[in-house]
Amino acid sequence: MIYLLDASVLITANNLYYPIDRVPEFWEWVLFHADSGNIRMPLEIIDEILAGTKKDDLLVDWMKDHKEALLLDEEVEAQLLREVVTIGYAPDLTDDELEQIGQDPFVIAYARAKPDRSVVTTEVPKPSKTRQNRQIPDVCDSFSVDWLHTFGLTRALDFRTSWRKLI
Repeated sequence: MIYLLDASVLITANNLYYPIDRVPEFWEWVLFHADSGNIRMPLEIIDEILAGTKKDDLLVDWMKDHKEALLLDEEVEAQLLREVVTIGYAPDLTDDELEQIGQDPFVIAYARAKPDRSVVTTEVPKPSKTRQNRQIPDVCDSFSVDWLHTFGLTRALDFRTSWRKLI
C-alpha cells in the first residue's frame, strides 16, 4: 500500500502532537517510509506546505530539505481530477468555491489512479456537507477510495518513538 499524505497530516502533526523540534523520531520515521516507497505526497500537496506563511516555519524548512524523498513523481490524470471535482464536490463550482477546496482533489485523483493507494488526512467525515465544504473522507467514499486518519497510518506502519530498534 502506498499512503498519499494530505498537507493536513504534516501540518497538524507539527503544530499539535509531533513538533519537528520535539519529536524528531516521527519525522525520521516519515522519511524512512518515504525512502521505502510507502509514503508519498503529490507535488500539488507539497506546494501547499511550501506556501506556508508562518515566520520561521520549521515544517516549510523540513519540506524544502525532504521534498524529493516524499514526492510522488507522476502527473495527475486530468480525467480523474475532473471527475473528483465535478462528481465529488459539484459540477458547477464557482472560482471562489474551487479556491476553498484547494488542492484536496489532487490527492484523491492520484489515489484513484491505482488500487494500491490510500489517502491519509486529518479531516473527518461530515456526510451532510455539500459542494466545497465536503471533506476528503466523504469524497474518497464517493469513489471507493481507501482513506485513513493520521493515527491509522501510524498504526499501519507501526510508528513508535523506538521504531528504529525494530528494523
